[in-house]
Amino acid sequence: MNEQKFELQKRIYSYALKIVRFVKSLPKNYEHQILGNQLLRSGTSVAANVIEAYAASSKKDFINFYHHALKSTNESKLWLALIRDTNDQGKDQIKGLFEETIEIGKILAASLLTMKNKRRF
Repeated sequence: MNEQKFELQKRIYSYALKIVRFVKSLPKNYEHQILGNQLLRSGTSVAANVIEAYAASSKKDFINFYHHALKSTNESKLWLALIRDTNDQGKDQIKGLFEETIEIGKILAASLLTMKNKRRF
């Protein structure tokens, strides 16, 4: 595996850890537990799908796993926004997670375009 792929895997794994830690810090009320569980699923799914892509049996499967990871970043943005707008605490932490989610989404989208040979200049 080349260094760039390894760095992406490390970054996405670190992102998943941050999501887990953030969800643990949410208020223990019903609404935030539901939103947190949804974020936990989608945020950790990004890492799971990228890791799984490297065990894919074909280029089509690899692309599919990346596509699912990208969809999970989009879903994670929704849950983060809902948590941000219903919680008075941790705004800076949410902002950082939101920005990282956007960046990872951009990386995945660019990778998908490259894999599909549809990169536009």
